[in-house]
Amino acid sequence: MGENRTTKQAKDPRANVTAAVGGRLGNRIKRAEQALIARKTQALRPFGLTVPQYSVLLLLSLFPDGMSAAQLARESMVTPQTMSTVLANLEKHGLTEREPSPLHQKVVVNRLTRSGRAALKKADKEAVRVEDGLRAAFTPEEFERFEDYLERAIDVLNGTE
Repeated sequence: MGENRTTKQAKDPRANVTAAVGGRLGNRIKRAEQALIARKTQALRPFGLTVPQYSVLLLLSLFPDGMSAAQLARESMVTPQTMSTVLANLEKHGLTEREPSPLHQKVVVNRLTRSGRAALKKADKEAVRVEDGLRAAFTPEEFERFEDYLERAIDVLNGTE
């Protein structure tokens, strides 16, 4: 006779995962993040940049005096080890340069090169286009509420609300 739902789930482990976590809020947030990163990855590929590399270029453009690897790791929400790899690749391609900090002897600061600024200018247009595409899926009022909800979620999870 026909199989019941429980039997089907037992035969298909993926169904078990979907049933267990598919409706969980954390899972939905992660899926949204992964979808955004995937779209940005696609948009940045023609410029030879990864999303973490683009994020570093964007941050460095905001801090003309440079930033340490530790600062960049914190702001980019990646591990120091990951940031080390990202910076090595950016420097290898001439997009960033490292210099001793004028404020602290043991600190090295990273800065954009002229090539880094040019790459960022082109790549940023495409990254913004991805975000604008997401924004366009909402009315202005919906998007404002969406941003408010995300900020509230961040505050709650950080224990600041």
